[in-house]
Amino acid sequence: MSADIKVRAVTPEDFAQWRALYRGYAEFYRVEQTEEAAERVWSWIGDAGHEVNALVAEDFDGRLVGLAHYRPFARPLSATTGCFLDDLFVAPESRGSGAADALLAALRELAAERGWSVVRWITADDNHRARAKYDQVATRTMWVTYDMTPGS
Repeated sequence: MSADIKVRAVTPEDFAQWRALYRGYAEFYRVEQTEEAAERVWSWIGDAGHEVNALVAEDFDGRLVGLAHYRPFARPLSATTGCFLDDLFVAPESRGSGAADALLAALRELAAERGWSVVRWITADDNHRARAKYDQVATRTMWVTYDMTPGS
C-alpha cells in the first residue's frame, strides 16, 4: 500500500471530485446514471440517518482517486451485522497506486471497530483486474446472486 494514499470519510466539500469518480464507476459498468440519481446517492451519504456511507482515497496532492460506498446489513442466520461494500472504484489513472488496497483495508478496520462479522461485496464476473485484487484480500464464496424485479 502506498504511503501517498490516505483514506478518509467523505466530506461535503468532496462533491465535485466524488461525482467525477462516481460517473467513472457508472461508465465502467455501462450504467446510465442521471444527475438526479447521483445527487440522491450523495444526499444519502450526507444523511447520518441513512444506511449508506462513503470513504474516499486521496492522493498526496489531495486529489480524490477512489471511492467506496458501504452500509451495514443484518445477517439473521448468524445473528450478526455485516458490512456490504456496494461500490468500489479507483480512477483509471490511479490504478496500481494502492488506493484499492487502502480502501479495502480501511473497510476491514472499520468493520472490526464496529463489531461487524464480515465485509461482503459482489463484482462482475468479467472484472478480471478487480477479481485478482479481491482474491488477494478476501475469500470468494460459493453463492450465486439473483435479481428479481418487484411487482406482479
